Amino acid sequence: MVHMDVEVAEVVDFLAQHAPFSELTGAERRALAKELSIRYFRRGTVVIESGAPNHSLYIIRSGAVDIAEGGQDLVDRDEPGDSFGSSSLLSRSPSRYRATAVEDTLAYVLPGHRFQQLMRESDPVRDFYTPRQRGRLSQLARELQKSDDSILRLDAGDMIVRAPIAAPPSTSIREAAEIMTRERVSALLINEGDQLVGILTDRDLRSRVVLQGVPNTEPVSSVMTRNPVRVSPEMKAFELLMVMTSKKIHHLPVVRDGRALGLVSAGDLMRLESSNPVVLIGEIGRRNDPEGIAEVARQAPRLAAQLLDQGANADDVSHVLTAIADAITGRLIQLVEIDRGPAPHPWCWVTLGSQARHELGFASDQDHAMVIADEATDLSWYEEAAERVVAGLELAGLKRCPGGAMATNWHLRSREWRRQFAQWVNEPESKAVLHAQIFFDARPVHGDFTLFDELVGGVVSGAQHAQRFLGHLAAMAVRREPPLTFFRGFVLENSGAHKDQFDIKAGGLHAIIESVRVLALAAGVTEPATLTRIEALRAAGRLNDDTAAELSDAFEFISFLRLRHQAELMARNEPANNFIAPDQLSTAERRHLRYAFTAVRQIQQTIQYQWQTHLMN
Repeated sequence: MVHMDVEVAEVVDFLAQHAPFSELTGAERRALAKELSIRYFRRGTVVIESGAPNHSLYIIRSGAVDIAEGGQDLVDRDEPGDSFGSSSLLSRSPSRYRATAVEDTLAYVLPGHRFQQLMRESDPVRDFYTPRQRGRLSQLARELQKSDDSILRLDAGDMIVRAPIAAPPSTSIREAAEIMTRERVSALLINEGDQLVGILTDRDLRSRVVLQGVPNTEPVSSVMTRNPVRVSPEMKAFELLMVMTSKKIHHLPVVRDGRALGLVSAGDLMRLESSNPVVLIGEIGRRNDPEGIAEVARQAPRLAAQLLDQGANADDVSHVLTAIADAITGRLIQLVEIDRGPAPHPWCWVTLGSQARHELGFASDQDHAMVIADEATDLSWYEEAAERVVAGLELAGLKRCPGGAMATNWHLRSREWRRQFAQWVNEPESKAVLHAQIFFDARPVHGDFTLFDELVGGVVSGAQHAQRFLGHLAAMAVRREPPLTFFRGFVLENSGAHKDQFDIKAGGLHAIIESVRVLALAAGVTEPATLTRIEALRAAGRLNDDTAAELSDAFEFISFLRLRHQAELMARNEPANNFIAPDQLSTAERRHLRYAFTAVRQIQQTIQYQWQTHLMN
């Protein structure tokens, strides 16, 4: 039991700071604290011997303990808040590891039978101590995210304030307009029997009836939006916001089993949150010059930071920033088309890199290109459009790409793109691979998407079978080493503006992005988003469930820390960057970041072995 000179309250406070015990109730922590004993281990003491039985879980209060497999190969260094001994307790067999105190160490000791009881009765404990680290990173990320704001708590069903206003498809346009006026609604649901088949909005009446001169005696089925985007009543309000943002719509029917329960509008979300991406994107579309667009765009970082502070995860926030960047790009192109007229030949604006992956941060720069139809001879329209859009994006806060990966440099005809990719893939060398990899993260934003689709299918197919090219990509991926020392400390900058900080993007996010990219290309996966690629690789059997989960969790956790850091800098009117000082992070965050970097190292080791990258020049 806890010695008399150690207050139970102090033990409870310590447990409350460290997972998984922080997830227990106060009463559970007090009960656990009373069952702990405390032991002191002098530096050099072997706490658990490899091959020997172990009957306790050890929770380090102070000091450090090295964990070596077979007593020889160092696999971990545990610090205050870490615990060891669980693997042998779970397997009920002699320990595979030797645990040695490398500093004078105090540890709380929990009897094995009590640990087994906790594993049976406590979900947080069971989730934490299941083999490997699966779920731990996403669990901590959820703990770090605040969720007090109503926009994140409410379900779609909770937001329905009245019974659905609906009419059958045979209703005349005039009758539908009268119903909408009488009921004071901006959208009318169209039901066939009790099944939703369409929706009619104020915008439909303006664009499809008034502007097209359609007689108001025609049935509403002739102008309604058929099979509208719909959501379940369980969908969270923030998810509704994301759907509206990505689909550029303002009304969402809430449906169960095909039957409309009601409607949620952008206005409903505005009443929960005074500023949201749907409104911002709509305002961008109404601005008629780059300066006006930039004025609206300057609100985007603050809005995204608010969403992060209110509990949104990193993926959601990056999607918001990406949707806004897409809207800015699209509107700037529309202004060119209004001023210069439409392009003389089909073309497509393609976004690259983080924007293509829906992974924009607060300090992202521009990456994009143009695909132009082969029949185009004079490229002056496209060159001017590229210059104007790049200037407009810069005005809106998106810096020019320092590497020149922009449409001002990369505006090629389809056949020229095919030749360029063939050269990159068939004659790989460092500079070519460096250029090529960003073009494999691509997504069409404006124009004729078929030009992009026809190009990317052939390009990915060619890369999938180009083993030498994939080997060069793999070599570049494993060179981005996580900033982790052999003893699992962080590798810090030793001079300059970022002294005593580490780059969370280069060896963290980019290491995952580049590793997953080469695996995705080898599997023929065409989706650019990192998390989508991981899931596709898991579904194809290229990653096992545990590895895919660890990699996804690591990506989400590192992304969250990066975005939070950048938001904190901007709140102090400092420029966003990717350099974090370890003392900015809590003990739990540092520990879990080490887990995340370890997951990165493991996937890099897999890639290194698969492509024998140590043999590459």
